[in-house]
Amino acid sequence: MQAKKRYLILFSTGACLILLFCLGGIQVPLSRRGPSRPHDRRLSGYGPGARWRHMSGYLQPFSSWEQDRSDDLTEHISPRQKRDANSGLYTGKRCRMESCFDFSLCERNGFKVYVYPQQKGEKLSESYQNILSSIEGSRFYTSDPGQACLFVLSLDTLDRDQLSPQYVHNLKAKIQSLPLWNGGKNHIIFNLYSGTWPDYTEDLGFDIGLAMLAKASISTENFRPDFDVSIPLFSKDHPRTGGEKGYLKYNTIPPYRKYMLVFKGKRYLTGIGSDTRNALYHIHNSEDVVLLTTCKHGKDWQKHKDARCNKDNAEYDKYDYREMLYNSTFCLVPRGRRLGSFRFLEALQAACVPVMLSNGWELPFSEIIDWNRAAVIGDERLLLQIPSTVRSIHQDKILSLRQQTQFLWEAYFNSVEKIVLTTLEIIQDRVLLHTSRSNLMWNSLPGGLFTLPQYSTSLRDFPFYYAELGIKPPSKFTAIIHVVTPLVSQSQPVMKLLVAVAKSQYCAQVIVLWNCEKPLPAKHRWPATSVPVTVIEGESKVISSRFLPYNTIPTDAVLSLDEDTVLSTTEVDFAFTVWQSFPDRIVGYPARSHFWDSNKERWGYTSKWTNDYSMVLTGAAIYHKYYHDLYTTYLPASLKIMVDQMSNCEDILMNFLVSLVTKLPPIKVTQKKQYKETMMGQSSRASRWADPDHFAQRQTCMNKFANWFGTMPLIHSQMRLDPVLFKDQVSILRKKYRDIERL
Repeated sequence: MQAKKRYLILFSTGACLILLFCLGGIQVPLSRRGPSRPHDRRLSGYGPGARWRHMSGYLQPFSSWEQDRSDDLTEHISPRQKRDANSGLYTGKRCRMESCFDFSLCERNGFKVYVYPQQKGEKLSESYQNILSSIEGSRFYTSDPGQACLFVLSLDTLDRDQLSPQYVHNLKAKIQSLPLWNGGKNHIIFNLYSGTWPDYTEDLGFDIGLAMLAKASISTENFRPDFDVSIPLFSKDHPRTGGEKGYLKYNTIPPYRKYMLVFKGKRYLTGIGSDTRNALYHIHNSEDVVLLTTCKHGKDWQKHKDARCNKDNAEYDKYDYREMLYNSTFCLVPRGRRLGSFRFLEALQAACVPVMLSNGWELPFSEIIDWNRAAVIGDERLLLQIPSTVRSIHQDKILSLRQQTQFLWEAYFNSVEKIVLTTLEIIQDRVLLHTSRSNLMWNSLPGGLFTLPQYSTSLRDFPFYYAELGIKPPSKFTAIIHVVTPLVSQSQPVMKLLVAVAKSQYCAQVIVLWNCEKPLPAKHRWPATSVPVTVIEGESKVISSRFLPYNTIPTDAVLSLDEDTVLSTTEVDFAFTVWQSFPDRIVGYPARSHFWDSNKERWGYTSKWTNDYSMVLTGAAIYHKYYHDLYTTYLPASLKIMVDQMSNCEDILMNFLVSLVTKLPPIKVTQKKQYKETMMGQSSRASRWADPDHFAQRQTCMNKFANWFGTMPLIHSQMRLDPVLFKDQVSILRKKYRDIERL
């Protein structure tokens, strides 16, 4: 009987212990190796150290997985290092937009960004100054913190390596003293380098609170999805605006280069990041796989050099890095001390397909970019399989990968401005989720920066996606005639132009934009037409008002006309049919060109009749109405004010914009000398052609625009599209656009 009691007591005790364990009253040591994204698992209540839901009692967890991990990392460092590390553990580890971002700040004024004024005595690195300048020059910037949705520090947070001369001391106290800091809510912190020798952790040295991170070399473990933004590591020489184009000048078929796979860089003999680079010699063959490393870096490299160093150093010096880069199909991008490296951007620019060997790196802009279309994502543990893997990729796929590297480089990475604007656009898409861009917009031409979601969320409303959607461009256009002189006679050119345009079978409506100082003429003064004619007054009577996104434009196609343009109905019909084949470009008659004047070291503008052109003037041109929104929204107020003050150059500015977006030249249709002769013969005092300063102003505009864009986006072309059988020695009755030849 007594034995039965003992067994019963033991059984009851065991059951109680099991019950306590299940309810969390007893904790046992578990592995500290979390899942690949521990923050996602912990949010759902799984994994080691899972937190209880917040309750109003006094129960507290004995320890958290993050604290255990911190203790483990700081076990072998000095007390001072441990204090510094603990100061950098930030409280917003679980932050997401819905929990750590105040959306109400964005509801009144939209997505506006405020940059704190620079404090006295605070020095900024050139790279951080470029970031702030890019924000202040963008359409998102506001100087009023009361209108801001997002805040950016004027304290330099780019380099948080304590051994760096750019390191800013006492940053924690300086940030905490900011009146608008609010625990970091609605703030974004930019960072390129974090941690220092020997472990190079991702600690910034201060608590970022609830702020978002726009960080280079960030790991998937520390990256907070839909909150942080992974940015590329870029050098201090990276241009602020403009940026160089990619080096894929033409598509070679097959797309193979001299080398299959290359790498040239430092080899770390000890410490973090040494494993992969130390093993590269196993797959180096000195023929088409050339992977070169050197030990010769740092002050005491000879103390640590191994048996391979001398041989590696000698072979390293035999090859030119740029020559390898531009003549290789694939470029290896292994991790360095940190997860990211400069070689990533260098490979993209060189159209050398990046082969990523950096396990755990959250690739730049991974939220929007499909990197499988532009890179090969490798595994450091499978290094020996890399050569056979890249050799197995079909040449069609290689060509596609290389083309995508060029698109991504020029769309998002070739300047500090584009990196910053892409970061802000990603955050804006999160804030205004109902108008966010689609994956196709981000990963195909012209890219997310030029497809404004405020215009439309439908791909079919933009001029870039007709082919991909398998739909035809619209079959009607709206004519906008810009009028600056009073209406005094029925024989004025504007009256003849209105009648000729209205007769076009493709015309849906005619809009007369009245920018004249005289009052609007009576309705009966305008000729009767078969299509509606709407007369509207230009906003402030400025020349840029011709490119405003008027709600009265019912069609996607716009025929832009000056009042003194001379066009026949046949010419209008032909130009529109050409535009339907090129809906993303400017298509029209009067062409102009630009050139580089080496004597004056500036851009020049010419109206000479040659076989070469780079602009089609909007005095007689067709384009998509989306460019009205882009002109109004994307371009800075300073350029539009300059244009309005001179009443000149708006057509050049529109050509700059469209060429920047499409990376293509405009389309000129049938040569018509009568156009130029007629314009030069106009006796109207208001005619811009009669202004002696007209040409000089346009020279000035060319250089002002190129300076703001940071590059010259205009592209030369020698293509001219004529009607079939144009000028051929056949019967005029066999020609569709027969009237054009009589002009």
